[in-house]
Amino acid sequence: MNALQNSWEVFWLFTIPIGGGIPAGVLLAQSRSIAWPWMMVLYFFSDVLLTRVASRVAFLGRVGEAFRLSFQKKAARYGHVTGPFALVMVAFGVDPMSGRAAAKAAGHGFVTGWMIAIAGDMMYFAVLMVLVRRLRNGMRRGIGS
Repeated sequence: MNALQNSWEVFWLFTIPIGGGIPAGVLLAQSRSIAWPWMMVLYFFSDVLLTRVASRVAFLGRVGEAFRLSFQKKAARYGHVTGPFALVMVAFGVDPMSGRAAAKAAGHGFVTGWMIAIAGDMMYFAVLMVLVRRLRNGMRRGIGS
């Protein structure tokens, strides 16, 4: 297989929004000798694709609005912590759609909200990528077995 086909396969695994898309993509990329910086680029563009699709699907828009209302209710109960770091941590700890909804509820526009959500999700990907790669490399050397 050539490098472009390998990259497409990894990219499409990264577009799976739930389940094992990220670990499977990292393992496939590693088995195909795709370097980690290129993995991060592929994951970033899978995020871009997913946010474009999500913005055009009515059902996902309603889900986003429900998240926004839920965030507003929780924030009213506990106080507003809507600085960029707190919002990035929502995207890191929950998912990018929740991060975007939280950013929107905090008054950030589309571009800023998208940047906040992608920053949190890219941090999540980086942590998961490092852990999966180390786990696999450790198993290859017989560590942990």
